[in-house]
Amino acid sequence: MEGLCPNSALFPRGVTGIVKLLSLRYFHEVARLGSIRRAADLLHVAPSAVSRQIAQLESDLDAVLFFRSKAGVALTNAGETYWRQTRRVMLDLASARQSLDDMRGLRRGEVRIHVIEGLVSDWLPRLVREFHKLYPGIRLRIRSSSTDQIMAALLEHEADIGLTFNAPTRDEIQTIDEYIEPVTCLVAPDHPFANATQLKISQLLNEPMALAESSFGLRQLIERAFQRYRSDFEPAITTNSLELTKAMAMTGTMIAFMPTLTVQRELKEGVLRPIPVESKELAESRTGLCIHRDRALSFAAREMLKIMRAEFRALNQAQSAPRRRRA
Repeated sequence: MEGLCPNSALFPRGVTGIVKLLSLRYFHEVARLGSIRRAADLLHVAPSAVSRQIAQLESDLDAVLFFRSKAGVALTNAGETYWRQTRRVMLDLASARQSLDDMRGLRRGEVRIHVIEGLVSDWLPRLVREFHKLYPGIRLRIRSSSTDQIMAALLEHEADIGLTFNAPTRDEIQTIDEYIEPVTCLVAPDHPFANATQLKISQLLNEPMALAESSFGLRQLIERAFQRYRSDFEPAITTNSLELTKAMAMTGTMIAFMPTLTVQRELKEGVLRPIPVESKELAESRTGLCIHRDRALSFAAREMLKIMRAEFRALNQAQSAPRRRRA
């Protein structure tokens, strides 16, 4: 019972096709969520039904697939092996279902988007509204994450589209479009820096600041800029919420850093001011529209990608217009 038998098939013998697929789906949902109860809620069945399917699957495979504890469940080594071997099956089934949805003229379907948090308050809702008007039957699953988490979701086929910030280059990930602009220092209108035309890193070294966690591409960029001047650089607040970093800057007690694309609403309302920073590290931040290079996108995902690409083109054209006028 400690591992999968070498000759075990992906589906145990003597089990009907429907039960095979049902137990496989239950297994993958429990593995993904780390909880039988949460999987049951998602599947709209009783937890006992999920437990029975998992227990039967373990008996048929002669392998323990999960460690059980009060906190939830976790895959054993055998469970990890079975998960890897059957994941392709689940992806193929999802792809087949999506193809059927495509044939129905986009009356049903789903697009999964993972996005940096700074884009969810103003920029992304406009695109979602446009897409929903065109395809009201398509569900959008949108998750805000750090850039590192978004890249992982694309690599694991958990996201169709990713919106990243200064993402590292990966052979498997294709950047469809980019929007490049400086990272600015954000301050409240009553902050001592509010009327500055430009700031130097040396002026900011001792300022209390609110920054995102190190898994965020924005934080990694800021660290590179500051550590050239101070190796013990440490913000007053570290958080996984970019909204909180903006909120702290609005109080006037701290500063934050973001490209202006992520604070359009706050700038319009006059609650934040963006101050340019003299720094080659902060001179160019890259907001990227990314997909997995080898993943065939559904028609619904391709339609959303078209809308996003049009927005990226508009952003780049708007940014280049002042430069053309100055030239």
